Amino acid sequence: MDYNKNCEQSRREALKQIMGLPVIGGLGIGLGHSLLEEEHLLHAQESGKASAESAPTQVDGVAGATRKSWEQKTLATLKKPVPHGKIGNLEISRLILGGNLIGGWAHSRDLIYVSELVKQYHTKEKVFKTFWMAEKCGINTFLGNPILYPMMADYYSDVGGEIQFISDCGGAKSLAENVQDAIDNGCAATYIHGGWADQLASEEKFDVIIEGFETARKNNVPVGLGAHFFNTVKAVADRGIIPDFWMKTYHHGQYWSAQHPSEHDNIFCRDPDAVREFMAARTEPWIAFKVLAAGAIPPADGFRFAFEGGADFLCTGMYDFQLLDDCNTCVDILESTLNRTRPWA
Repeated sequence: MDYNKNCEQSRREALKQIMGLPVIGGLGIGLGHSLLEEEHLLHAQESGKASAESAPTQVDGVAGATRKSWEQKTLATLKKPVPHGKIGNLEISRLILGGNLIGGWAHSRDLIYVSELVKQYHTKEKVFKTFWMAEKCGINTFLGNPILYPMMADYYSDVGGEIQFISDCGGAKSLAENVQDAIDNGCAATYIHGGWADQLASEEKFDVIIEGFETARKNNVPVGLGAHFFNTVKAVADRGIIPDFWMKTYHHGQYWSAQHPSEHDNIFCRDPDAVREFMAARTEPWIAFKVLAAGAIPPADGFRFAFEGGADFLCTGMYDFQLLDDCNTCVDILESTLNRTRPWA
């Protein structure tokens, strides 16, 4: 008897059983009650600091910025799978699972422990379950950092998962080398990380961006440009350097912490009107990210704002217990009447 082979089969069966469990919300003290800080945030929204038309009178704590209650969720509550669009010949879900929470890069204002907390939460089994739930909800794409390549390989081999990976091509090597690494690791698409692209554009190192694009295109893999600042996308486009898709932060500023006069890891798109106008004149697909301002904007508000602003796809970090509600919210918005003028990709 091949002991190692039998152990491997048993491990895979155990993982598949984990994947088949329903999504169960955690239990907490004070169930159904908000903290004082949460009440303050909710009051700020209701008193007009959030958009009067879109700010909810109650915030869904499972899917939004505050926690109101925990519920048991199963796939039976899924209204329908998230629809898809295309980047070139690549089929992409309109809602993309973002990788910051899984990788441990949590934007949490001045709460210094949160990144470590999300790392502790996201065990390999938890990540695999999140991927599995995403796939069942119609999300076929995950976007993240090269540090996650080994985990993705395990998900594909151990669970038989199919979610496709878009890499931000971060790392210590040159951009062209990082793009090649992404391709060698089976990524469906690549893009230049927003922070890196912002720096390259500010230093006018456009030749580095061009080299990265050429590396991807030689391998027939879609390549995008990420950016946190509007000046980055404008400078690149002004020089005739056109990606296969754009990755641009996009959200409104009608939330409590955005009222602070200076940058405190709380605002990721300071010029949404300029971004919307720029994208309205472009034909390339656009993936909007930070659409919830790292958890400060409720999904129903942030998703609608981004889709109406012209985004074709939304990249959003989601915990496993948020997936079903966020997917249902996305589907509801896409099936509603949208004040959108830009054609869909």
